[in-house]
Amino acid sequence: MALDQIKSKPNYFLWFSRIFVGVLFIFSGLIKANDPLGFGYKLEEYFEVFHTTFLNDYSVVISIFICALEVIFGAALLIGYRGRQIAWGLLLLIIFFTFLTFWSAAFDVVRSCGCFGDAIPLTPWQSFSKDLILLVFILVIFVHREKIRPLIKGRAMDAAIFIVVLFSFGFGLFTYNFLPVVDFLPYHKGANLPAYMKVPPGAAQDEYEITYTLKNKKTGETKKMSDKEYLKTEIWKDTSWEIQGEPENRLVKQGYQVKIKDLRISDNQGTDYTTEIIENPYYNLVIVAYNLGRTNEKGIGDLNALAVNAAENYNIRTVLLTSASAETAEAFSKKHKLVMETFFADGVPLKSMVRANPGLLLLRNGVVINKWHYHNLPSYQELEEKYFRNND
Repeated sequence: MALDQIKSKPNYFLWFSRIFVGVLFIFSGLIKANDPLGFGYKLEEYFEVFHTTFLNDYSVVISIFICALEVIFGAALLIGYRGRQIAWGLLLLIIFFTFLTFWSAAFDVVRSCGCFGDAIPLTPWQSFSKDLILLVFILVIFVHREKIRPLIKGRAMDAAIFIVVLFSFGFGLFTYNFLPVVDFLPYHKGANLPAYMKVPPGAAQDEYEITYTLKNKKTGETKKMSDKEYLKTEIWKDTSWEIQGEPENRLVKQGYQVKIKDLRISDNQGTDYTTEIIENPYYNLVIVAYNLGRTNEKGIGDLNALAVNAAENYNIRTVLLTSASAETAEAFSKKHKLVMETFFADGVPLKSMVRANPGLLLLRNGVVINKWHYHNLPSYQELEEKYFRNND
């Protein structure tokens, strides 16, 4: 066989690597771009770990950029655009990601890397393993980068890349300004919040293994024994052995995990109003502004107008949930002449309720009927015609 024929023979492993890496990068980028604010929160966790909190103000910009870069790299790899440069970019990116996931796993600093957003939660070690596998395939691509040939050429290639870039950044900007296209969080439209906060009857419970440290009073010998071994051997009948210190508990099998486990709504005195607000049998408006110092003031004004009309015409209750201090909330309420009641909750569940500051949820009997970003709030007439007139 001639040398030219050998060189022109298709490299099937290279093609498999291109397809595998390209599709995975596009998928990962789109999943995160679906919720760039959520990925931004995850980046802030990393900024805290590496003492670079000055980047917090740019977390969303960085989030949108990284998500777009993943999609662009994945698409460029598939169509063979600038193979050598893309191979270098992929290698540098996966080395960076692998370092982050290893650091998270080894030092237990960030419990979930956010690689696939909230759609597919991965533990740090799972994320690290995933990146190691990707690294192998990217090394194949890098070694054979000179063999990557474009599938299309000329203006068609330029147009394809332009569309990919435009879509990649546009999608992230759209979801940031108008909520995720697909909501993977437990406060999604149609979610029954009280049900998500309870363990159903018969659900599996956490299973723990208890380890005892035993010492022989006669010989001074010590040994460790699980609770099952302790009972099976009946060593407890032998008075020469005694338990030393406190037994160690280790989780061996995780039971059912409630989807919402950190939501507690209280007033400024600390009285719990969670059940009263969440399980209201009538329509009620829940405004979420976890950070009053950074909330959109025009959005708050529009929401306040909705609350006034809803209360006057249908006696609809509106509450504002925030993680601000009681003093800050009171000053904010007076400044904006808010008509709604103010309650307090931790910032973590509030950020999950709606990816906006402020955002609006319409609840009825514990179910999320709908939710809106402050950029696309419904008019009072829309709420009245679609919901309030049917508040039976």
